[in-house]
Amino acid sequence: MTPAEYCQNKAAKSGSSFYYSFLFLPEKQRLAITALYAFCREVDDVVDECRDMDVARTKLNWWREEIRNTFNKETTPNHPVCQQLRNIIEQFDLPQEHFLEIIDGMEMDLLQTRYATFTELALYCYRVASVVGLMAAEIFGYRDKETLKYAHDLGMAFQLTNILRDVKEDASRGRIYIPAEELEKFGVTENDILRHQCNDAMRELMDFQAKRAREYYDKAFSLLPEKDRYTQRTGLIMATIYMATLTTIETNSCQVLEKRVSLSPIRKLWLSWKTARQEKRRFNSYRHDNRYKNQANDDQSVN
Repeated sequence: MTPAEYCQNKAAKSGSSFYYSFLFLPEKQRLAITALYAFCREVDDVVDECRDMDVARTKLNWWREEIRNTFNKETTPNHPVCQQLRNIIEQFDLPQEHFLEIIDGMEMDLLQTRYATFTELALYCYRVASVVGLMAAEIFGYRDKETLKYAHDLGMAFQLTNILRDVKEDASRGRIYIPAEELEKFGVTENDILRHQCNDAMRELMDFQAKRAREYYDKAFSLLPEKDRYTQRTGLIMATIYMATLTTIETNSCQVLEKRVSLSPIRKLWLSWKTARQEKRRFNSYRHDNRYKNQANDDQSVN
């Protein structure tokens, strides 16, 4: 199995919404984003699957060294994911610091199972999601630096959606990501979450979490320059799937205490195809309008 095949299998087996959005990319970018996603899955699995905290930290330190070896041309990485990453980091100017920041974010799950404030939680979200969004933006391509602000906020929106969707699963692992000050504000206790207690206070708390995620999606979209929208269409496809999941949650926000809300693979694929077509039409319209404006400017200059 080649490094590229390993990364493809890792991404496909995850069943993630991200995988479906990758299908509409040109090969060079698809291989790159798949390798980045496979790396994220590998380090995330260390935290989720390793029961012994000391062993997990040792493994994360091994990944830190493996990333350093990937960026050091005089050494050879051992893992197929890093062997594939070496093929793409120079092509897309991906910084070593971002990979190490992702590992730091995963390590936070070993060291911290509660967050006092949203400010604390925002650091975690930045490391495990926004940093990934920034590297994805580099892979997809952009002309306006405002696109990086969009990528940052879209990553935040994705992670806040994940936190809401996975409340039950995370609590079973001893982790509660909803900030303590917000639990107190809405009159909800940790035991209420652990015991899957659904009442008006819990609904209001979950609705508040959903509303904040929505605000980050709205902010992200407002920051995306039209000229970069088509190159960043993969992120928009991801957003369509995630927002559909969020909409499902919002119909009854307490349901996240009973199960992990998810869309079927066929619906994810349909949403991906639909969004890709919409963005293609929007891009063609934008390109047509720009040609018309440029022609008008040229005629005006002649006159």
